[in-house]
Amino acid sequence: MQGDPPRPEPRRSTLGLVLLALLTEAPMHPYRMQQVIKERGQDQLVNVAQRNSVYQALDRLVRDGLARPAGVAREAGRPERTVYEITDAGAAAMHRWITEMLPTPAREFPEFPAALAFLPPLAPALVRDLLMARMEAQEERLAAIREQAPPGLPRLFLIEDEYRAAMLTAEIEWLRSVVADLEGGRLTWDRELIERTLQAFG
Repeated sequence: MQGDPPRPEPRRSTLGLVLLALLTEAPMHPYRMQQVIKERGQDQLVNVAQRNSVYQALDRLVRDGLARPAGVAREAGRPERTVYEITDAGAAAMHRWITEMLPTPAREFPEFPAALAFLPPLAPALVRDLLMARMEAQEERLAAIREQAPPGLPRLFLIEDEYRAAMLTAEIEWLRSVVADLEGGRLTWDRELIERTLQAFG
């Protein structure tokens, strides 16, 4: 008699990792998970603006055997909510995902580098204004990260914010240099330059 076919490897996701990590702390219902993610500023790591995204990710974890219902939470004046807990398979998957994600750069496709690749149709003055606006927005994000850290919290629990701050600081410095070059005319272009470049390299 043959046994059941092996379960396929669960698909790794950043939101799934965050949810599993929360469930290692305590069983929770999805609404509480979304609250905790926002309270900790981890909504900068995963998109939980729509609560449905948490439910969908959690459903996948349950289907993959990484989490399971553990009871019902009853709060005065609120509907009953299913509480979930992590499984042994979930704990193993979380450990495996972290050890895979730390050393290996992921193939990510952010919008900003794609937009930078297609600057020629825009006027240099417009690009300068747009990059200045981005620089101001990133400076605000950087300030928010630095302000949200509770005094005395060990560095271990702030390491992702430290990384984000370092990346923002580097981007802001780069943006500042590009804006300065645009303002000083050291970085500029026109139709003639674009056509000449296309003929030479196209």
